[in-house]
Amino acid sequence: MSNANTDECALLGGKVKLIQFKTGLRAGLDAVMVAAAVPAQPGERVLDAGCGTGAAGLCVQARVENVRLTGIDIQADLIMLAARNVTLNGWQAEFLIGDVRDKTRLPYDHFEHSVCNPPYNEQGTWYDTPDPVRSKQLGHQGDARLMDWIDCLHRTLKPHGTLSLIHRADHADKIIQALGTRFGGLELWPLHPHEGEVASRLVIRALKNRKSPVKMYPGIVLHEVSGGWTQRVDDILAHGKPLEG
Repeated sequence: MSNANTDECALLGGKVKLIQFKTGLRAGLDAVMVAAAVPAQPGERVLDAGCGTGAAGLCVQARVENVRLTGIDIQADLIMLAARNVTLNGWQAEFLIGDVRDKTRLPYDHFEHSVCNPPYNEQGTWYDTPDPVRSKQLGHQGDARLMDWIDCLHRTLKPHGTLSLIHRADHADKIIQALGTRFGGLELWPLHPHEGEVASRLVIRALKNRKSPVKMYPGIVLHEVSGGWTQRVDDILAHGKPLEG
Protein backbone atom coordinates (compact mmCIF):
# COMPACT_ATOMS: atom_id res chain seq x y z
CA MET A 1 0.00 0.00 0.00
CA SER A 2 3.05 2.27 -0.08
CA ASN A 3 4.06 4.46 -3.04
CA ALA A 4 7.08 6.44 -4.19
CA ASN A 5 6.78 8.85 -1.24
CA THR A 6 5.89 6.36 1.50
CA ASP A 7 6.98 3.03 2.85
CA GLU A 8 5.62 0.51 5.33
CA CYS A 9 7.18 -0.51 8.62
CA ALA A 10 6.05 -2.47 11.67
CA LEU A 11 5.91 -1.66 15.39
CA LEU A 12 5.34 -3.86 18.43
CA GLY A 13 6.96 -6.87 16.85
CA GLY A 14 4.71 -6.66 13.78
CA LYS A 15 1.45 -6.12 15.67
CA VAL A 16 1.14 -2.62 14.18
CA LYS A 17 1.64 -1.93 10.48
CA LEU A 18 2.48 1.68 9.69
CA ILE A 19 2.73 3.57 6.41
CA GLN A 20 4.93 6.66 6.74
CA PHE A 21 6.50 9.26 4.52
CA LYS A 22 10.07 8.37 3.57
CA THR A 23 11.26 11.87 4.50
CA GLY A 24 10.63 13.86 7.67
CA LEU A 25 10.43 12.58 11.23
CA ARG A 26 9.32 8.97 11.48
CA ALA A 27 7.47 7.27 14.33
CA GLY A 28 9.33 4.66 16.31
CA LEU A 29 10.69 4.36 19.83
CA ASP A 30 8.99 7.43 21.32
CA ALA A 31 5.52 6.48 20.09
CA VAL A 32 5.79 2.93 21.41
CA MET A 33 7.20 3.97 24.78
CA VAL A 34 4.54 6.58 25.48
CA ALA A 35 1.78 4.20 24.38
CA ALA A 36 3.10 1.72 26.96
CA ALA A 37 2.28 4.25 29.69
CA VAL A 38 -1.44 4.45 28.81
CA PRO A 39 -3.43 2.39 31.37
CA ALA A 40 -6.45 1.93 29.11
CA GLN A 41 -9.04 -0.79 29.60
CA PRO A 42 -11.24 -2.40 26.91
CA GLY A 43 -13.98 -0.08 25.70
CA GLU A 44 -12.41 3.13 27.00
CA ARG A 45 -11.87 6.24 24.86
CA VAL A 46 -8.33 7.35 24.03
CA LEU A 47 -7.29 10.63 22.41
CA ASP A 48 -4.04 10.74 20.44
CA ALA A 49 -3.25 14.48 20.27
CA GLY A 50 -0.89 15.44 17.45
CA CYS A 51 -1.33 11.90 16.20
CA GLY A 52 0.68 12.20 12.98
CA THR A 53 0.34 8.89 11.15
CA GLY A 54 -1.37 7.37 14.20
CA ALA A 55 1.55 5.41 15.63
CA ALA A 56 1.05 5.99 19.38
CA GLY A 57 -2.71 5.51 19.30
CA LEU A 58 -2.44 2.40 17.15
CA CYS A 59 0.08 0.94 19.60
CA VAL A 60 -2.50 1.47 22.37
CA GLN A 61 -5.09 -0.31 20.22
CA ALA A 62 -2.70 -3.22 19.67
CA ARG A 63 -2.16 -3.56 23.43
CA VAL A 64 -5.79 -3.18 24.57
CA GLU A 65 -8.76 -4.70 22.76
CA ASN A 66 -11.75 -2.56 21.78
CA VAL A 67 -10.17 0.77 22.72
CA ARG A 68 -12.09 3.61 21.05
CA LEU A 69 -9.40 5.78 19.47
CA THR A 70 -9.64 9.36 18.25
CA GLY A 71 -6.64 11.12 16.72
CA ILE A 72 -6.20 14.77 15.82
CA ASP A 73 -3.45 16.51 13.88
CA ILE A 74 -3.16 19.82 12.05
CA GLN A 75 -1.51 18.22 9.00
CA ALA A 76 -4.00 16.78 6.52
CA ASP A 77 -1.44 14.59 4.77
CA LEU A 78 -0.57 12.84 8.03
CA ILE A 79 -4.24 12.34 8.90
CA MET A 80 -4.68 10.76 5.47
CA LEU A 81 -1.94 8.24 6.32
CA ALA A 82 -3.39 7.65 9.80
CA ALA A 83 -6.73 6.72 8.22
CA ARG A 84 -4.94 4.34 5.85
CA ASN A 85 -3.00 2.83 8.76
CA VAL A 86 -6.04 2.00 10.88
CA THR A 87 -7.62 0.30 7.86
CA LEU A 88 -4.37 -1.51 7.11
CA ASN A 89 -4.45 -2.98 10.63
CA GLY A 90 -8.14 -3.94 10.39
CA TRP A 91 -9.25 -1.69 13.25
CA GLN A 92 -11.54 1.32 13.59
CA ALA A 93 -10.68 4.84 14.73
CA GLU A 94 -11.62 8.44 14.08
CA PHE A 95 -8.91 10.77 12.77
CA LEU A 96 -9.59 14.49 12.61
CA ILE A 97 -7.80 17.41 11.00
CA GLY A 98 -7.62 20.12 13.63
CA ASP A 99 -5.57 22.45 15.80
CA VAL A 100 -5.20 21.57 19.49
CA ARG A 101 -6.03 25.21 20.29
CA ASP A 102 -9.46 24.94 18.64
CA LYS A 103 -11.83 24.39 21.56
CA THR A 104 -14.68 23.42 19.23
CA ARG A 105 -12.91 20.50 17.55
CA LEU A 106 -13.08 17.95 20.38
CA PRO A 107 -15.70 17.30 23.09
CA TYR A 108 -15.05 18.35 26.68
CA ASP A 109 -14.67 15.80 29.52
CA HIS A 110 -14.97 12.93 27.04
CA PHE A 111 -11.87 10.72 27.04
CA GLU A 112 -10.66 8.38 29.76
CA HIS A 113 -7.08 8.61 28.48
CA SER A 114 -4.92 10.76 26.26
CA VAL A 115 -1.54 10.11 24.68
CA CYS A 116 0.70 12.79 23.25
CA ASN A 117 4.10 12.96 21.57
CA PRO A 118 4.27 16.75 21.05
CA PRO A 119 6.96 18.56 19.05
CA TYR A 120 10.04 18.88 21.21
CA ASN A 121 11.29 22.33 20.21
CA GLU A 122 9.80 25.74 20.83
CA GLN A 123 9.43 27.88 17.74
CA GLY A 124 12.61 29.84 17.08
CA THR A 125 14.94 27.23 18.66
CA TRP A 126 15.31 24.97 15.63
CA TYR A 127 16.74 25.40 12.15
CA ASP A 128 14.19 25.66 9.38
CA THR A 129 13.94 22.99 6.71
CA PRO A 130 12.43 23.01 3.21
CA ASP A 131 10.43 19.89 4.11
CA PRO A 132 7.07 21.29 5.38
CA VAL A 133 6.12 18.09 7.21
CA ARG A 134 9.43 17.91 9.04
CA SER A 135 9.28 21.65 9.77
CA LYS A 136 5.98 21.28 11.64
CA GLN A 137 7.16 18.16 13.43
CA LEU A 138 10.37 19.82 14.65
CA GLY A 139 8.61 22.88 16.02
CA HIS A 140 5.17 23.26 17.49
CA GLN A 141 2.38 22.81 14.97
CA GLY A 142 1.29 26.24 13.80
CA ASP A 143 2.11 28.46 16.78
CA ALA A 144 0.91 25.99 19.42
CA ARG A 145 3.08 25.84 22.54
CA LEU A 146 3.45 23.14 25.16
CA MET A 147 0.82 24.88 27.30
CA ASP A 148 -1.65 24.66 24.40
CA TRP A 149 -1.19 20.90 24.25
CA ILE A 150 -1.72 20.57 28.00
CA ASP A 151 -4.80 22.81 27.81
CA CYS A 152 -6.29 20.60 25.09
CA LEU A 153 -5.66 17.41 27.03
CA HIS A 154 -7.10 18.87 30.23
CA ARG A 155 -10.38 20.07 28.73
CA THR A 156 -10.98 16.86 26.74
CA LEU A 157 -10.21 14.37 29.53
CA LYS A 158 -12.82 13.16 31.99
CA PRO A 159 -12.19 13.94 35.68
CA HIS A 160 -9.29 11.78 36.87
CA GLY A 161 -8.53 10.78 33.28
CA THR A 162 -4.90 10.04 32.46
CA LEU A 163 -2.49 12.03 30.33
CA SER A 164 0.59 10.22 28.99
CA LEU A 165 3.26 12.14 27.11
CA ILE A 166 6.90 11.83 26.12
CA HIS A 167 9.27 14.75 25.83
CA ARG A 168 12.89 15.77 26.13
CA ALA A 169 14.20 15.04 29.61
CA ASP A 170 15.84 18.47 29.81
CA HIS A 171 12.39 20.03 29.40
CA ALA A 172 11.02 18.35 32.54
CA ASP A 173 10.70 21.68 34.34
CA LYS A 174 8.65 23.16 31.49
CA ILE A 175 6.33 20.13 31.41
CA ILE A 176 5.70 20.10 35.15
CA GLN A 177 5.10 23.86 35.11
CA ALA A 178 2.60 23.46 32.26
CA LEU A 179 0.75 20.69 34.12
CA GLY A 180 0.45 23.02 37.09
CA THR A 181 -2.25 22.25 39.64
CA ARG A 182 -4.66 20.86 37.05
CA PHE A 183 -2.87 17.50 36.95
CA GLY A 184 -1.53 15.45 39.83
CA GLY A 185 -0.42 11.94 40.63
CA LEU A 186 2.56 12.40 38.33
CA GLU A 187 4.55 9.30 37.42
CA LEU A 188 7.88 9.78 35.67
CA TRP A 189 10.07 7.33 33.74
CA PRO A 190 13.47 8.72 32.59
CA LEU A 191 14.83 7.02 29.46
CA HIS A 192 18.64 6.71 29.30
CA PRO A 193 20.41 5.92 25.99
CA HIS A 194 23.01 3.77 27.81
CA GLU A 195 23.85 2.81 31.38
CA GLY A 196 25.42 5.76 33.18
CA GLU A 197 24.31 8.35 30.60
CA VAL A 198 22.04 11.32 31.25
CA ALA A 199 18.39 10.70 30.39
CA SER A 200 17.41 11.91 26.91
CA ARG A 201 13.66 11.37 27.12
CA LEU A 202 11.07 11.44 29.86
CA VAL A 203 7.69 9.70 29.89
CA ILE A 204 5.17 11.38 32.18
CA ARG A 205 1.75 10.10 33.19
CA ALA A 206 -0.59 12.36 35.14
CA LEU A 207 -4.19 12.42 36.38
CA LYS A 208 -6.62 15.25 35.73
CA ASN A 209 -7.66 17.13 38.87
CA ARG A 210 -5.92 14.66 41.17
CA LYS A 211 -3.68 15.68 44.07
CA SER A 212 -1.26 12.94 45.10
CA PRO A 213 2.53 12.61 45.43
CA VAL A 214 4.92 12.37 42.49
CA LYS A 215 6.42 8.95 41.71
CA MET A 216 9.85 8.88 40.06
CA TYR A 217 10.57 5.38 38.79
CA PRO A 218 14.06 3.98 38.21
CA GLY A 219 15.43 5.04 34.84
CA ILE A 220 14.93 2.75 31.85
CA VAL A 221 18.17 2.04 29.97
CA LEU A 222 17.49 1.73 26.25
CA HIS A 223 20.66 0.15 24.81
CA GLU A 224 23.11 -2.51 25.84
CA VAL A 225 26.82 -1.81 25.43
CA SER A 226 26.64 -3.89 22.24
CA GLY A 227 24.08 -1.45 20.80
CA GLY A 228 21.03 -3.70 20.97
CA TRP A 229 17.95 -3.03 23.05
CA THR A 230 18.01 -4.01 26.71
CA GLN A 231 15.67 -6.85 27.67
CA ARG A 232 13.31 -4.41 29.44
CA VAL A 233 12.99 -2.24 26.36
CA ASP A 234 12.69 -5.19 23.98
CA ASP A 235 9.77 -6.47 26.07
CA ILE A 236 8.06 -3.08 25.58
CA LEU A 237 8.92 -2.59 21.90
CA ALA A 238 8.38 -6.11 20.64
CA HIS A 239 5.93 -7.65 23.08
CA GLY A 240 3.72 -4.78 24.22
CA LYS A 241 4.68 -4.84 27.89
CA PRO A 242 3.66 -1.78 29.96
CA LEU A 243 6.23 0.62 31.43
CA GLU A 244 5.39 -0.62 34.92
CA GLY A 245 6.71 -4.07 34.04
